[in-house]
Amino acid sequence: MRRLAAAVLTTTAILAVSLLTQLTARAQTEGAAPASPELTATLEQRDAELFAAFFDRCDVAAVRAMVTDDMEFFHDKGGLVTASGDAFAEDLRGHCERVKTGVDFAARRELVPGSVRVYVLNNYGAMTMGEHRFYRLTPGKPDEMTETGKFIIVWKNDGGVWKLARVVSYDHHLARPGS
Repeated sequence: MRRLAAAVLTTTAILAVSLLTQLTARAQTEGAAPASPELTATLEQRDAELFAAFFDRCDVAAVRAMVTDDMEFFHDKGGLVTASGDAFAEDLRGHCERVKTGVDFAARRELVPGSVRVYVLNNYGAMTMGEHRFYRLTPGKPDEMTETGKFIIVWKNDGGVWKLARVVSYDHHLARPGS
């Protein structure tokens, strides 16, 4: 019995040392390489394509093709507001119908110049962080800023196609009248 207990204790100690060594080695390695200018340009272009399809065209099929099946969207006002690519597409479809009937207003999104940062996520894709502004579009009137906010987008490199996988949209502030 003592031998069995000693063997179990020795095996447990060896496994613990092995695990600790692996974790320490990972913690002491370099992080991902900095994002290249090409990657930054690619993701800024992909961002522009996504939001043009979303806001400018209400192109549900195009938006759905640009997001992963397991896409998630977190918003500071609503928590987890979307838990799949299909749900995101359906949310957009409903929004577009509400814009047509006047229940919702047409809008556009604008990146704050110089705010976007790109970080590589090894073996997955990349993440963009930045600030954006939203505007109400009313025919015959100047665009009216409605709010500002910050975002984190996790992009998955899916066989060379960059797809939106996770969004955290936060720190929203209503625009001051006349701004």
